Amino acid sequence: MVADTAELSGQAEVGAAPAAGSLHYCEGAAALQLGAGFFRPESRPSRDLGVLLAALLARGERELAQPLTVLDLMAGCGIRALRYGLEAGASAVWANDADADRLPVLQRNLTPLELAATRLEITAQTAQKLLAGCLLEERRFGLLDLDAFGCPTALVPAALEALQFEGVLYLASTDGRSPTGHDRSAAIRSLGAAARAHPASWELALRLQIAVVARAAWAMGRGIRPLFSFSEGRTFRTAIQLQRRAEGRQERQLGLLAHCHACGEQLEQSLLQLRQWPACACAGDPPPLAISGPLWLGPLQHAPTLAAMQRLVPQLPAGTVAHSSERLLARLLADPGSPARCWSSAELGRRLGGGPPATQALLQALEAEGYTALRSGVMDGMFRCNAPWPRVLELASALNM
Repeated sequence: MVADTAELSGQAEVGAAPAAGSLHYCEGAAALQLGAGFFRPESRPSRDLGVLLAALLARGERELAQPLTVLDLMAGCGIRALRYGLEAGASAVWANDADADRLPVLQRNLTPLELAATRLEITAQTAQKLLAGCLLEERRFGLLDLDAFGCPTALVPAALEALQFEGVLYLASTDGRSPTGHDRSAAIRSLGAAARAHPASWELALRLQIAVVARAAWAMGRGIRPLFSFSEGRTFRTAIQLQRRAEGRQERQLGLLAHCHACGEQLEQSLLQLRQWPACACAGDPPPLAISGPLWLGPLQHAPTLAAMQRLVPQLPAGTVAHSSERLLARLLADPGSPARCWSSAELGRRLGGGPPATQALLQALEAEGYTALRSGVMDGMFRCNAPWPRVLELASALNM
C-alpha cells in the first residue's frame, strides 16, 4: 500500500507493539523505554550499520569538514538518535517524531545525550514542516535518518536540501508492494516508474528507490553515491551520499531492466542510449518483455565505505555491533551490486530440470570465461553476472552432468 500524507508525517518503523508502555530495552550502549509505539528488535542490523556510518562521518573520513550533526526525522522511541550520540560520537542530534504523545518517552530516553554534552533538540513536527523550516533557516546535516512508514518519495527532495555536501541520507521504505511489481499502478504514482515481477524483487525495489533519489539530486545540480543498500524483504534501506556535483556520465546509470518470464533472460539499457531491445533466448515468437524502470543500474554498494565501516567495528566498545550485523556488512562488501542482472539458483534449477549446480562452481566457470559473476549480497540464493543467459544455462547444464 502506498503511504498517504499522514503516514509520511513522522512515524517510525512499524512492528509489533510492546505489551507494556514502560518496557525496557538495551542495545549497544543504549538503554531505554520503548513506550507504547511500534518497535522492531529485528531491525538492529540497520541501526548498527547506521551507527558505523555515523561514526565514520564523525571521524572525518567521508570529507566532512565539520563535526557531525544528525537529524533523526522519524525518531519513534529515540533509539537511533541515542545511539548516534552515544556510540557514533555525533556532536549534535535532533530527534523528531510527529506524534506529540511520544515526547515524554523521547525526552526520558535521550537524557544521556544531554549528560554527555551532545547538543540535543527534541521536537514533535510533521516531517514536511520540519524540512521546510530547515530550508528557510538554511540548516543542514551530515546525516539525515529518514526511517519512513510507507513510501518516502514525497520527502526526498526536501531531505536532500537539508544535507551538507558529502552528507548522507539514510533512507528506509516499508512500501513493499509497489516497487516489487505487486501493485503496478501504485508504483507509477509513488515512484514514477514501472515495476514488474522480477526474480530479484528486493533488489528491484532498492534500485527504484535509488533512482528516485538520483533524479531529485540531479534536478538540484548535485550527484549521488549509493554507499550501501539492503533489505530483509519487509523494509528497503539505502544510504546515499550527496555529491557537490554528479560524477562523469552518472546519468548512464539510470535505465530499464527487462525480464523474459518464458526463457529467463534479463536485459538492461541506459535511458541515455535507449534503443530496440535485442532478442531474448526464446525460440520463435517470444512473449513481451516485463520491463521495469527507470531505475538505478549502477552499483548498490561502495566498497571503500563498507571497508572503512568494517575496520571501525573492533574500535568501538564490545557489543556495539551485533554478529548478525557484521555478517551483513561482510556480505554487502563482497558484492558491489553490479551488474544489475540477477537470477536465483532455484530458477536455474527449474529450467535445467535436474536441480541447480553448486553456485560456487558455476561462478568460477563464468569467471574463467572472463565474465563478472558474484553471489548477491542483497538476497540469499541469488547470483549476478553479465554473461548471456544461454551461456549461463550451458555451463550450468555441463556442471550437472
